[in-house]
Amino acid sequence: MIAKLDGEERALALRDLPEWAAVQEPDGIRRLFTFKDFTAAFGFMTQVALLAEKADHHPEWSNVYNRVDIILTTHDAGGLSRRDIDLAKQIDALL
Repeated sequence: MIAKLDGEERALALRDLPEWAAVQEPDGIRRLFTFKDFTAAFGFMTQVALLAEKADHHPEWSNVYNRVDIILTTHDAGGLSRRDIDLAKQIDALL
């Protein structure tokens, strides 16, 4: 089973992800992305979808025109896990 990060592990991991913010419900991290238009936002979502499918770890997300809101949490772990941190880093590398 995948382990939920404890407080110290979470703090260390989030230092490397300054654009992501901790959220309580669900227990995870969140980032809002803004693009020049819908096409750019949708293209980004397509790239994230391919990363997520490869990792078998799928985000909670929404898209409104040029904005993409992503929340990462690991339901099997009951909150933030190393899988979320790894996927967030891969998402950030797309930009």
